[in-house]
Amino acid sequence: MTTYYFIAASKKFLTEEEPLEEILKERRRNYKENNKKIDFWLLIRPLFLKCSALKDYYNKIPKPQAAVISTDKKFITFLKLRCEFVANGELELPNAEISDPLAVEEQDI
Repeated sequence: MTTYYFIAASKKFLTEEEPLEEILKERRRNYKENNKKIDFWLLIRPLFLKCSALKDYYNKIPKPQAAVISTDKKFITFLKLRCEFVANGELELPNAEISDPLAVEEQDI
């Protein structure tokens, strides 16, 4: 198992109201320049929030939800400070409930 750290909020908040796209682009650029493997992901409708340990987050965050998940605790701490009004936490994955940390809910058509 791996420890994943995350911030989560409504999709609208993370993708429209916060300059998250700019932060993630800059971080990707930096990783590429330094030949570093990507260790962060933006997920829309992340399944890991449905895990029983995070049910309070799932119930409180307006839907559709979004999250940035990473194995880098410092990066998630930075995002939490930068975005302020987000939930944050950590989770060991995969676990008995969630087999893929990057899994997302299928969107209703």
